Formats: sequence, structure tokens, C-alpha cells
Amino acid sequence: MPRTIRETLISARELVATAGPVVLVAAAVLALAYWLLDPEPPRRVVLGTGPERSAYEEFGRRYAAELGRYGIQVELRRTLGSRDNLVLLRDPKQRIDLAFVQGGASETIRSAPQPQGDEPVLVSLGTLFYEPIWIFYRETAARAVDRSGTLSEFPQLRGLRVNEGARGSGTPGIMYRLLSANLMERDDVKPSFLEDTPAVVALLGGDLDAMALVSAPESPFIQMLLQTPGIRLFEFPNGEAYARRFPYVSPVTLPRDVVDVSRDVPRRDLPLIATTTSLVAREGTHPALLQLFVQAASRIHGGGGWIARAGQFPSAQQSEFPLAKDAERYYRSGPPLLQRYLPFWLATLVDRTWVAILSIAVVLIPVFRLIPPLYVFRVRSRVFRWYHHLRQIEDRLERGNAPPAELLEELDRLDEKAAAVSIPLAYTDELYALRQNIDLVRERLRKLQ
Repeated sequence: MPRTIRETLISARELVATAGPVVLVAAAVLALAYWLLDPEPPRRVVLGTGPERSAYEEFGRRYAAELGRYGIQVELRRTLGSRDNLVLLRDPKQRIDLAFVQGGASETIRSAPQPQGDEPVLVSLGTLFYEPIWIFYRETAARAVDRSGTLSEFPQLRGLRVNEGARGSGTPGIMYRLLSANLMERDDVKPSFLEDTPAVVALLGGDLDAMALVSAPESPFIQMLLQTPGIRLFEFPNGEAYARRFPYVSPVTLPRDVVDVSRDVPRRDLPLIATTTSLVAREGTHPALLQLFVQAASRIHGGGGWIARAGQFPSAQQSEFPLAKDAERYYRSGPPLLQRYLPFWLATLVDRTWVAILSIAVVLIPVFRLIPPLYVFRVRSRVFRWYHHLRQIEDRLERGNAPPAELLEELDRLDEKAAAVSIPLAYTDELYALRQNIDLVRERLRKLQ
């Protein structure tokens, strides 16, 4: 076996000794690039949702299911609502990566105490859906104001017991601005700030005259209240005026029969106003995760609904925060090309590192070209180093510094060492040439002897 190894065409030892340092340097550079680029996304992400049974919580479950297909665990963090989500995102001490944020929520926290430390920069992944401003009221309470039992002007709410939404959600802030636009003070109504569940119970039980909700139609409370006898919906016939005053508000229409065709609910088109909700992330969130969330948003919100038409959402428009670069790329050209044909982890790795790998290759290719000549030099040096000893013997012979018999003994020892040299078959001619030269010097010594 050892003889077979020695007689191979390539010397593995010399090849390792020659190419090993270069390979190690290349591996170290690639490892450093991998660490700096961080192509592999984290396997766990925290998403701020909203109160129990809210539309935010329902959408959060859908996002968790979508990203679970890629091995990403989405931890849903229940919050008080949009305003609470924004406060948590801006607090560097809170462990939260993304959250649903309602249009106009940033205005409601300008006067709030700022968190200690560097505030994270927030980016938007686009607007996801409309959240109409639903003001449900008891028909019996409305008849005390108007004989028709229909409310469509804010001054008609004076003196009524109105729940303006839980503190921490975006609803109280929007209600305050709507009241102000109608030259009303908050105390012009009898306000309360219950969470959604107790507020619905109070409304149905007669302890409230009206309640405000800012939520997507997918909310179970919205769907239930729209079909509850004796509960009516506040209308906004002047929705365009509110939209001109507040840039995050849009006039929308709840179409006839969209709730229940068989029961004719609602019986006519109802004018409403709505904000848009965005998916907001911290700027440092891994780009691959942002890309996955945008793709999930397209699947979850891309279809039609009660308010929006198919394909209207997600959208890069109407966001109060700068659009993330990965989201902008998705809206411009769709999913990355590699993700259409490769597994997610491999597509992400290539997409994040191909520029670095190409740059490193450009630098390392000239270095790798030095390996073959260095290998040849190292293999031939096994033979050439003995020529130095042979030359010394010849010099001593020319100068007559040693008797021929002593030089012959030294030459025989050199010949034995040369015979034991291990060299690949491709370079044996060098070894034979050395031994022939040894024989020539030996012949000269024998003649002198």
C-alpha cells in the first residue's frame, strides 16, 4: 500500500501543503462574508397583533400559518391595539419585530413619553386593508335624538353614552379628531374607554348608547353587530370632507347585501370612512423575513372583501412610514426569481451572498492559479535539493580536499538516500536524472582511485 501511494501521479502531501493555506484563507473569507451578510433568517419572530378576538389577532394567526410553511415560528403578542403596537415598536427594550399599525396612530403618540435609548427606525411593508370607523348605536337611543332612528352627524351624539375604544388602541385618537372636526369636545358625549368585548356586552345590555370600533370587516364583533336587531350603523355621507382633512382617511362604501344576501343586510349602500392599516417593522429586521411577510401579505390580503376590491391590497401607497427596500422590490418586480425555483433557505442564501461570493472569486482566482506552479516546485525540490550535496562532492574532488575512497563512500550514501525519495510517477525522470549524475561522479572517482 505505501508503495502504491508513492507511485501515484499526484503527491497528496505536496498538494495539501501547497493548496491548503489558500483553501483555508478562502474558507475564512467566505465564513467572514457569511457572518457579515447573515443570509440565514432567524427561526423566530415576534408579531404584535391586538386585543382578543380582534381582526389583528385573526390576521396574525394567518401570518403564523403562512410563515410556518418555511420553518419560521411567528410568536403572536397580544396588545391593546394599534397605538400600543407603535409604542412597543419604538421602545428598544421591547422584544417585538413587526406589528399592525393603524393610519393616524403616529399622531396619537407624539405627546407620549419617549422611550429611553436609541429609538429604532420603523419601515412599512405596505398597507394591508381598510379599517372602517364603525360607530354602532342602539336604535332606541337614536330615536330619542331623531325620530327616524338614524344617526349620520356627530352633533347627534351629544349627551349619549359613547365608548370611544380602549386606551392603547388607535380608536380614541381618531374619535377625538372626528369630534374636534365637528367643533365638539370629548365631554360633549359621555365617554368610556372599555375594551371591545366588555363594550359589546354593555351595548347589547343597554349600558351604552353607542360604541366606536376601528377594525377590518373580518372582526367577529363587526360581523355580529351588523346582523344584530336593534343595532344600527352610523353613516358618513360627508366622507370625502373627512378624507380631505385627514390624509390617512378614505371614503368607502359598504355595499348592499354584502353582509348577508339572503336577509338583505345591509338594505342599501352605506357610506363610511376608513383608515388603512400597515404592517410596520423595525429597520433591523432580517431582510429575508421582510420578504416572507410581504409575500404572505399578498396571499392573505390580495383577494376581494367587503370594502376592498381584489388586488387592491397590499399596496405601497398611503403609508406614514418609509417603505422597506425589500417591500419596494417586491411591489416592483414580485418575488425574487430564485424563490420561484429553489427552496426558500437556498434561494435566500444565494440571493444574499452571490455578490460577495463573486467579488471574493474575482480576488481568489489569481491566487488559485499560483497553486499548480507551486506544486511543481515543491515536488521537484525533493530531487533538486540533493544536487547541492552532489555539487559539494564534486568541488571537494576538484580541490583534492578528500581522498577518492572517502568521497566514494559519501557518494554511495547519497545514492541510497536518492533511491528512497518518494516522488509521483509524472516526475520520475527528474529522479532518474539525479541518479545518472551520481553514477557519472562515481565513475570519475573510480578512475582516480
